[in-house]
Amino acid sequence: MARIGVVTFPGSLDERDAQRAIRLAGAEPVALWHGDHDLQGVDAIVLPGGFSYGDYLRCGAIAAQSPLMAEVVAAANAGTPVLGICNGFQMLVEAHLLPGGLIRNDHGNFIRRDQQLTVENTTTAWTSEFTQGETITIPLKNGEGGYIADAETLARLEGDGRVVFRYQGVNPNGSLNDIAGITNERGNVVGLMPHPEHAVEPGFGPNTRVRMRSGVDGLKFFTSALRALQAV
Repeated sequence: MARIGVVTFPGSLDERDAQRAIRLAGAEPVALWHGDHDLQGVDAIVLPGGFSYGDYLRCGAIAAQSPLMAEVVAAANAGTPVLGICNGFQMLVEAHLLPGGLIRNDHGNFIRRDQQLTVENTTTAWTSEFTQGETITIPLKNGEGGYIADAETLARLEGDGRVVFRYQGVNPNGSLNDIAGITNERGNVVGLMPHPEHAVEPGFGPNTRVRMRSGVDGLKFFTSALRALQAV
């Protein structure tokens, strides 16, 4: 059975939700601690949402310097699948595993809603179970979710097909190019602001009217990772 680690930082909120999603997908969740230097031989890694270190300095900035993140960076560079969700996405950009940055929502308020996304890239380790152009509904909750990057970086992301998800309909936070999630060049590292771990069980997630079913779009992130691991 594949083993997927979930890292807990001071201020993490959603690590248990991520562990449950992994279990429902058919893998073994492994709890990892930010202060350690041991990934315990996991096959993939999830950096969960929350408010690590109280979002001091910049969201994810202190967490990106945690001892375990040196191991996460090395594993990611070696090809291990890594998913950063919300605060985890912020950690990935602060650790320079993904380009750009995340800033305060353009309207200045914390937002919480069920958000429709367009799937742009199905070739990553976390998206192969989706169909390109598919509409999915994933819960969103953030105060600093506006994705930014310079013009050259944006052009490279767009040109290389590294935008993985785009906000559909109203842009909830001012992200440039409606970007909700991106990937690295290799496709093993994905970061996004919405929370797929909150949409893995019928009746306990958003009501996805597009498909007349409820709350399961997020499960495909984790089954995609299992598929990628099996293909190695």
